[in-house]
Amino acid sequence: MSNEDITLTAGDAEATVQPGNGGRIGGLRVGGLELLRQGGKFGCFPMVPWCGRIRDGEFRDGATVHRMPLNSPPHAIHGTARDGAWRTARVSADEAVITYDLVEPWPYPARVTQVVTLTEDSLTLRMSVETYASSFPAQIGWHPWFNRNLGGEDVRLDFRPAWQEERGEDHLPTGRRVDPKPGPWDDCFGMPDGVDVALTWPGQLELKVTSPDQWVVVYDEQEAAVCVEPQTGPPNGLNTRPRLVTPLEPLEAATTWAWRRN
Repeated sequence: MSNEDITLTAGDAEATVQPGNGGRIGGLRVGGLELLRQGGKFGCFPMVPWCGRIRDGEFRDGATVHRMPLNSPPHAIHGTARDGAWRTARVSADEAVITYDLVEPWPYPARVTQVVTLTEDSLTLRMSVETYASSFPAQIGWHPWFNRNLGGEDVRLDFRPAWQEERGEDHLPTGRRVDPKPGPWDDCFGMPDGVDVALTWPGQLELKVTSPDQWVVVYDEQEAAVCVEPQTGPPNGLNTRPRLVTPLEPLEAATTWAWRRN
């Protein structure tokens, strides 16, 4: 099938899936309100096969050191799949399944599948990485750019992490866990019972970002948007907390955004 934009609808909710633009969610409108920052690099993009930065673009698999392009010098950031064209596997009125085959510069063959499901009051994203060849480390995550303002007051963030990954001068975790600090943030937090972050646009909408995974990066240093990024490990996790994809065990993750009027 083609990689043209897909529009999903459920009640007064509408989501735009863009297979040809890195498999991202290009828009999410609820009752006419656009929740995601617009623009070719924004919306919500999948982070795969790694999340956040890899130190110096290098990761080790056994004795082999692999080098990724330094697209955020001196580091490599956010994986490769957001730069590729995904393909549409299946579409219905409220669900789309899209796929992407990992290619160079990523050194391991694998297929990524993303399932986007819309209901009247939620959007669920599920992703898996599967291989039928050699095993390799990987990460999965999502990078949504939520509009800071929907025409009223700025959004408020509420979350209660168990810890914050201490951030070094190079923007990467040092390996130390510290008590959560006040924002603004470009930081990774641990939530061992699962990601649970509330975004409230007062008088308009409350949206809860949840995930069974235990890490979330919160980025709110830009004026136009705030990012709440559930992921399967911290930045530089290919080196510090590798999760193996094997022919018998794919890497899987999911996140749900549930909203209600307030």
